[in-house]
Amino acid sequence: MSAPWSNARVTQGPTIRRIDDPDEEGPDVRLAEARDVPRIAATLTVALADSRWTRWALPDDGRMQRLTRLHELDAGHRGVSTRSAWVTDDVDAVAVWEPPAGAEGTAPLPADVRTAMAGELPYLSAHRISTVRDTTTLIGSHRPEQPHWWLLHLGVRPSSRRRGLAAAVLAPAIVRCDEEQTVAAAAVYSWANTRFLRGFGFEVSAELRTTDDELPVWVLVRQPLPAR
Repeated sequence: MSAPWSNARVTQGPTIRRIDDPDEEGPDVRLAEARDVPRIAATLTVALADSRWTRWALPDDGRMQRLTRLHELDAGHRGVSTRSAWVTDDVDAVAVWEPPAGAEGTAPLPADVRTAMAGELPYLSAHRISTVRDTTTLIGSHRPEQPHWWLLHLGVRPSSRRRGLAAAVLAPAIVRCDEEQTVAAAAVYSWANTRFLRGFGFEVSAELRTTDDELPVWVLVRQPLPAR
């Protein structure tokens, strides 16, 4: 058994950023709407086409079509219907969360979206579905026990990177977590993404591997910053 993870084992990450400064200009960000679903799927697919997770979870055959449909369902329709997806005005950046049950201003996942996800997502992973499902269950066992915002999807079109768009679409949920003193959490499959989220106050709570031992997985948890 590996030793418990300690954040003291890694070099100091970037200074934790506050992203609620009203005097700091940033891109316009809004809740996603139904009309945004195709663009959400396109943006996330372009952003994640070559990711390690994509190559691990989806078969070669029709991979981009599978990835696009996954993002239509699990990011677009899910995020829009639960009012937990934020986008830049041009939808070049997307953040989709699973909110705590009953969070004010959000909505439960509609039955039709839940049914579509249950029916199609296993098909999209094809022969990889058992490993993907088992890994999701493993990650779930390391999620915080208390109500929390869970980051499901985050992506920026390659042509729009290094402009602060990822921080901008993360901001609404992160600021809300600070205001309501609520935990946020995520799972990522690369150290680069781990380091990025550490810049916003997330800390590694578990270091895992996919159930087939192919990829590393980091579970991160963010405690709310104290009110100023």
